[in-house]
Amino acid sequence: MRETETIGNTSNIRKGGSHDELGRTAIMTAPMEESTPTDRRTRETVGSPWLMLAMATLGFAVNFWAWALISPLGPLFREKGTLGTLSESDVALMVAVPVIVGSLGRIVVGALTDRYGGRVMFPIVSGVTIVPILFIAFFALDSYALLLVGGFFLGIAGTAFAVGVPFVNAWFPPERRGLAVGIFGAGMGGTAISALTTVKLFTNVGSKAPFLITATVLAVYAIAAWLILRDAPGRTVPTTPLLTRLSANARLPITWQACALYAVAFGGYVAFSVYLPAYLKTDYALTPADAANRMAGFVVVAVIMRPVGGWLSDRIGPIPVLAGGFAIVAVGAGVAATHPLLEHVGTVAFLAMAAALGSGSGATFALIAKVTDPSRVGGVTGLVGAAGGLGGFVPPLIMGYVYGRTDSYAIGLWLLSVTAVLTLVLTLTVVRRTERAHDAAAAETSPASR
Repeated sequence: MRETETIGNTSNIRKGGSHDELGRTAIMTAPMEESTPTDRRTRETVGSPWLMLAMATLGFAVNFWAWALISPLGPLFREKGTLGTLSESDVALMVAVPVIVGSLGRIVVGALTDRYGGRVMFPIVSGVTIVPILFIAFFALDSYALLLVGGFFLGIAGTAFAVGVPFVNAWFPPERRGLAVGIFGAGMGGTAISALTTVKLFTNVGSKAPFLITATVLAVYAIAAWLILRDAPGRTVPTTPLLTRLSANARLPITWQACALYAVAFGGYVAFSVYLPAYLKTDYALTPADAANRMAGFVVVAVIMRPVGGWLSDRIGPIPVLAGGFAIVAVGAGVAATHPLLEHVGTVAFLAMAAALGSGSGATFALIAKVTDPSRVGGVTGLVGAAGGLGGFVPPLIMGYVYGRTDSYAIGLWLLSVTAVLTLVLTLTVVRRTERAHDAAAAETSPASR
């Protein structure tokens, strides 16, 4: 049996068994063996990170479209009495249930993505989401209780975020991960699709139309994802048990810090995207369609700014982007709390907050990509994504509760302003120290420092 010894660079190996400068023999192997399926798959996927990013972003958008189906219908159900007499708190709970399930589900789905990869998890999440959509369409549109049940399982769609971040992160080098993950995060614009189409389809085409269309799109995507998606070559697959990995990831300092940042940045975005139609209809007497269109404008601005936040983080670092974003949110929420004219000051305040929340969301995951081991990105993403979703679950309930007792949303908006200030302080102190500690450790272990 002949053995192969590689001495230094592969250029030292010659056909026929030559000698290197140390007198050892380097023997070329026999003719190359037939490539394995894994080798062929690797060759097929090398050079296609942008295709993988595009497919992941599309999957995120489609699943978020499904995740936000109930939100635009909340004010309409209350106005028409389709589900009986609903209070503001009832509407808030109805639109918040998918958020809480999608958020908590990310913890497990993120860890499963580390193990099985996005190529498996994207089709599964997309396919399973079809079931609650069809349940709502055929059984729950005239029952508040059944709609809550359907909304609970509709939350599965929200876990797609925890699939996409580690999947995309593995395809790109560190210096491009902020931009790549930011572009993927723009898939949250799927909520804008829901805002722009759900009410119109529901009233003009039929009550089942928005649900059946979304289910069809999800089915097509699930098939396409299975055929096209491939996990990045060299992806590290963890072998430790799920609970062990969850526990280890939860103990990382960056995990709880990023949880706090994302709970405010993305949580604020989710809260506005699910509750803004009800807020605008109640506080500014807009029609459900007008309120949904304005919410879509808020979403579009946030979506555009998310990859911008990731790109800026690659250039100037995530800390300045986060700090600037939270400062803008603090000011914008304070202005909105005074109930300004919507057509002028109010619109500027809300769109400025949308830009800040979008860029802050992108910067948060640029920070995670920078300081987290690639094999842990999925697990950390699941925990941080859960915090972001929970951050979006709580404000609608608070806003509904406060308005029901004070006939004003001012207290809730002031609470957002104060929270943004506290998060700004956290960013400039604790989070900055974490980033600097990582940079120092990376500098010590780099070849140039040896």
